[in-house]
Amino acid sequence: MTSGPGPADTSLMLHVRPRQLLLLARLDAHRHLGRAAEAMNISQPAATKLLQQLEDSLGERLFERLARGMEPTPYGEILIRYARRVLSDFGSAREEMLALRSGLSGSLRVGSVPGAVPELLAPALVEYHRRHPQVAVSVVVETSDVMQAQLEQGDVDLVLGRLTDSHDEAKYASVPLLGESQVVVVRAAHPVFERATVTLAEMANWSWVLQPPGSPQRGRFEAAMREAGIQARLDIIETASPIAITALLENSDMAAVMPASQASHYARLGVLRTVPVELPVRVPPICLVTRQDRALSPAAAQFRRQLLGGG
Repeated sequence: MTSGPGPADTSLMLHVRPRQLLLLARLDAHRHLGRAAEAMNISQPAATKLLQQLEDSLGERLFERLARGMEPTPYGEILIRYARRVLSDFGSAREEMLALRSGLSGSLRVGSVPGAVPELLAPALVEYHRRHPQVAVSVVVETSDVMQAQLEQGDVDLVLGRLTDSHDEAKYASVPLLGESQVVVVRAAHPVFERATVTLAEMANWSWVLQPPGSPQRGRFEAAMREAGIQARLDIIETASPIAITALLENSDMAAVMPASQASHYARLGVLRTVPVELPVRVPPICLVTRQDRALSPAAAQFRRQLLGGG
């Protein structure tokens, strides 16, 4: 069990003001004191004073003053992360207060990988909205690495995705919800369906739409190609946007990799078809991921219970 701040920390916290945290966030965004001050609607001398007072209180230099702007020191990077969490949490609290005032009961911010949307997220949200129409719901769909960063920063309440290798698993609670295979998809009228068979080696010469480097699906697909003895450099357009992927496939003979449930969704719409070839890509199941050190809002806690079958 972690203890609260000690006497020294409490004393120091009394000297850290909200305007200083806001200044840190603006400096991180603009990397220029004048533009950061303008974004806060204060004078540059006032911004300089705020930063100097914060550095004096902490006893550390937070930014290096350069000819063309400012760069955070390692100490500054730590305080910037803290400032962003505080501001994000305050924004969430304010949203819930405004929602309560208007007769709602809070907000739910969900992050999801594309593969979780058709079979898992969409049905769950439809049922959740039916039961709780007063909750303001927002959804962000991205790759697991991007979603993990948003969860870390407090930009989403929970994530339907996978923990990536670059994150500390001890900081998160992860419950598997959906496991499925990956398939190759192309436009419904693709000429490959005029052939009797197609091999993975032949498909290495195709053009592909793949998720960006760093995403679990991309890494496992490239590893599977290497394990199959395919060393050819693939012709790739990179995007994590399901809309962009679908539009590119509809207007070309390119191919993409996606979870079977997502492919079935587009097949029902008559947009895409699954290529009859076994794809040796095995990915971990999609999980419900939450922070261990951050309590969920009532709205998010209820959605979590619903996803886990608790009503």
